[in-house]
Amino acid sequence: MTAGEYRDDFHWEYTDEPHATRRRQILAKYPQMKKLFGYDWRTSIQFTITVFVQIFMAYLVRNWTSWTELIIVTYVVSGTLNHSLSVGLHEISHNLIFGAHRPVLNRWFGYFANLPMGVPAFMTFKKYHRDHHKYLGVEDYDPDLPTYLEAKLFQSVPGKIVYVFLLPFLYSLRPIFMFPKAVTPKEVQNAIVQVTFDFLIYYFFGFNAIFYLLVGTLLGLGFHPISGHFIAEHYVFIKGYETYSYYGPLNLITYNVGYHNEHHDFPNIPCYRLSEVRKVAPEFYDNLPCHFSWIKVLYDFIMLPELGPYSRILRKYEYTSEYALKKKLEKQQQGENEENQVKAKCG
Repeated sequence: MTAGEYRDDFHWEYTDEPHATRRRQILAKYPQMKKLFGYDWRTSIQFTITVFVQIFMAYLVRNWTSWTELIIVTYVVSGTLNHSLSVGLHEISHNLIFGAHRPVLNRWFGYFANLPMGVPAFMTFKKYHRDHHKYLGVEDYDPDLPTYLEAKLFQSVPGKIVYVFLLPFLYSLRPIFMFPKAVTPKEVQNAIVQVTFDFLIYYFFGFNAIFYLLVGTLLGLGFHPISGHFIAEHYVFIKGYETYSYYGPLNLITYNVGYHNEHHDFPNIPCYRLSEVRKVAPEFYDNLPCHFSWIKVLYDFIMLPELGPYSRILRKYEYTSEYALKKKLEKQQQGENEENQVKAKCG
């Protein structure tokens, strides 16, 4: 394929994802990186402020009669803040707010941060997100990968515009349909908390308030500047590079999700410390391609024919380090079994 042509397949790689290797190299050279590991409760302050601002805004718009004003504020304010919260759920899913030793506190804080979004997302996201880290780019394992149907349907410029609008549905429903898992009691708990909150908002504040929150989520995670991060993180803009960081001002309201290479290399470093990773080990990051504008990411994705849903790296499970370890353990077990059989015969 040459520049200017539409892709007809994904980028196939025959090696493992790069992050585990880079992590080992960095830790070998900079063992002090481990000092950044842990959690950071200060992030909870940003969450709490955002949640209460959204509740106040829902109260504020309750009696508005202008649909134009309501839709504009829903897109600009609710869309921005709810997308910020959705990205923040990613931080909580890694237990980076109160630490892995406080799972109950992390979980209930996730329910709390989820409230203004209007839909129960936290526990389901957490259930599938671990697979994205564990099986990055692995066909039939990584729930973040577009399906072949998506890639075929949304190749053209109009198709990619629709694709971006549909991102909240694709990202939330794709894992459920493509990689179904049993609904857990914690997901039910998340749903009960969320539905109760939605009912109370509607009961006390009315239709405008619930519209502001729910539609804000759909608009904010769709065709919105912050949605550039969906594309920027793993879509192949330069051949051979699977993950891209974004170093721009929107990191301030998105819990540094733009530091995506750093996050995949060290998922146990909280968001406020991710900028330190590059400072500690600059030679590992300064030469990696990166983004500085999520708006430009969206523009390029839509307008350049060589970019689209096919612009993702895929690999077979057999090329992962987990598969290699599995085979190594199986070989060791086989050797032990054969040794035991020999001993039994000799005995």
